Amino acid sequence: MSAQAVSSSRIDSITLAVVQNGLQQAVNEADLALERAAFSPVISEARDRSDGIYDGITGEVIAQGETGLPIFVGTMQFAVQSVIRMRKDLVQGDVVVMNDPYLGGTHGMDVKLVKPFYYGDQLFCYIANTGHWPDVGGRIPGGFSATSTEILQEGLRIPPVKLYHEGRLDTDILQMVLYNIRVPEERIGDLKAQVAALNVLSARLTALLDKYGLETVSACIAELKARSERLMRAQIAAIPDGTYPFEGYMDSDGLSDDPLVLHLEMTIAGSDATFDFSQSSPPCRGPMNSVVSTTTSAVYIALKHIFREIPINAGCFQPITVIAPESTFLHAVYPRPVAGCSSEVSQRVINVVIGAMAQAIPERLFGDIYGSIYNLCVGGYDPQAKRYYVMYNFGGGGHGGNPETDGLTNATSSIGISKLQPVEILESYYPVLFDRYALRERSAGAGRRRGGFGTDYSFRLLRGEAELAVLGDRGKFPPFGVAGGGPAVVGQVTFCRGGREERPPQLTKADGVHLRPGDGVRIQSPGGGGYGDPLEREPWLVARDVEREYITAEDARADYGVVVRPDLSVDEPATETLRASKRSASGRK
Repeated sequence: MSAQAVSSSRIDSITLAVVQNGLQQAVNEADLALERAAFSPVISEARDRSDGIYDGITGEVIAQGETGLPIFVGTMQFAVQSVIRMRKDLVQGDVVVMNDPYLGGTHGMDVKLVKPFYYGDQLFCYIANTGHWPDVGGRIPGGFSATSTEILQEGLRIPPVKLYHEGRLDTDILQMVLYNIRVPEERIGDLKAQVAALNVLSARLTALLDKYGLETVSACIAELKARSERLMRAQIAAIPDGTYPFEGYMDSDGLSDDPLVLHLEMTIAGSDATFDFSQSSPPCRGPMNSVVSTTTSAVYIALKHIFREIPINAGCFQPITVIAPESTFLHAVYPRPVAGCSSEVSQRVINVVIGAMAQAIPERLFGDIYGSIYNLCVGGYDPQAKRYYVMYNFGGGGHGGNPETDGLTNATSSIGISKLQPVEILESYYPVLFDRYALRERSAGAGRRRGGFGTDYSFRLLRGEAELAVLGDRGKFPPFGVAGGGPAVVGQVTFCRGGREERPPQLTKADGVHLRPGDGVRIQSPGGGGYGDPLEREPWLVARDVEREYITAEDARADYGVVVRPDLSVDEPATETLRASKRSASGRK
C-alpha cells in the first residue's frame, strides 16, 4: 500500500510521534547492523553507508537513518524510482543490486541494494541501503581515477539486476560481480552485511505494522510528509523574494588546468525555491562530472544545513526545483566519467547554495565549508600478510564560522556525518604507517567568528609496492567568508618519493602514482571561511588563538588588527590604534 492511499485519515499526535520514532528507529538499527557486520573500515569505522524506507508507488523517501550519509537521501530515492520503473517483475523476497550512477547513483563505488517490502501479501514500501565498496574494479584501485575519460574506466557498472530471487541468492550474478573487482573476499563480506541490514529493517517494519496496523502507519507517513512540506515552505517564505546569483569554481576536471564553473541562479518566489545551474560549465572530459541525482541531492543537503529542524522525508523536497540540464557538467549522461561527483562536485554544489543563501539571509548562514575530502586510495600486495588490499581514506577539514560560534575543526564533509577512520585501524589493516595527524594551523578564514581549521596528515608505505590515487579539489579556490569574513586557505597534496617532495601537476588530483617502501603522501585540507568583520572579534579570543598556536602574532595584526605582546597579553592601546587605522583605510565604520 502506498503511504498516500490513506493520507486523509485522522491521526492523533501521540500516535504520530510514536510511529515517526518507530520508523526512525528501524532505519537507525539497520544502519548499525550494516556498520557492525561490514568488512571494510570505510563502512564499519567511517559509516560511509545508509539505509532508508521508500514509498511503494512513488519511491519517495519516507525515512533514512540518522547516522547515514545525507548525500544518499536524494540519490537513493532516485535509485528506488529507477528500480520501480525498470523492474516490473519484482516479488516478495527479491533483492536488486545496482551501482549505475546514471540511474540514481553517485559514483560506482556506492553499491545499492533495493528490496520490495511486503506486509502479508501486499507491497507496502521499498527498503534500500548503500555501502561504499573500496573497489569495484576499473583501471585504478579504489575507483577514484583522476584521469578517466569514460565511465567504463571507473569500474564495474551494475544495472538493477536481481541478486536474490524470492530469497534465493543468484550465485551467477554474485560470481560475475566478484570476478570483476579487487579483493573479492572483502566485498562479499560487505555485501552480506548490506543484506543483513535489510533483514533487520524488514523485521522492525513488520513489528511496527503488527502493532499499529497498515492503515494507521500509512496515515502517519502521509501526515509526516505533509508537515515536513509545510515546515520547509514556511522557511522559504521567510526569505525575501528575488533572484540571488552565485558562482563557484572547481580546480579542474583532472585533465585540463581550466576551472569548472558552477553558476547558480537561486530564485525565491513565495514558498517555492528554484535552483538553476543552466549557466554552469559544459560536460568535462575528466571524472568531475556529476549525475543529476547527486546534484539534486546536494541542493537538498545544503538546505538541510540551513534549516536543520525540518525532518527529512519527501515532503521537504516538494517546494524545491533543481534545474541542471545535460548541457552542463552537473547532469552527466553515458559515457561521461563521474568518479568525483559524489565526494567532490556535490560539495561544491552545496557551497554555491550557501553562497546564494548568504546574500538573502546572512544572519542565518555561515562561512563556507572546506569542501574537499581528498579521496585517497592505495592498492597493492602486502608480502607480510600475503594478500592484496585496497585502502580508501578521506579526511576532515574546517567548517565556516557562524553568527554565534567559530567553525568546527577537523569536521566531517558537508555531504556526510561520517567518521574519520582511526589511523590505528588503517595501520592494522594495511601496510602503512601514519607519521602525522594534526590540526592545520593558520588554515581558517578570519572573522568575528573565525572558521575552523583543516587537518594535516601524512603516511608512508611500509612494505611491498603500491599504486596511489588522489581525487580532491580546493587547490586553487579557497572556501569563502560570509558577511565580511575572510576566506580560508586552499588545500595541498604533496608526494614524498625517493626522499623527494613533489606536487601533482593538477594540484589536488593524480593517479597511477607508484609507491615503494618509505614513499608516502601528505594531505593538508582547507579550513572554513570566516563570518563577520574580523576587526569585530574580541581581542582576547585572538590572543587565545595565538597562545594555542592556531595563528601567529603576525596573523593577529594583519587579519584582526590585534597586537599581542610576547607574554601573550593584548596591547589594548596599540590594538585600538591599529584597528582604527584599518577601518579608515578600508572605509569600514
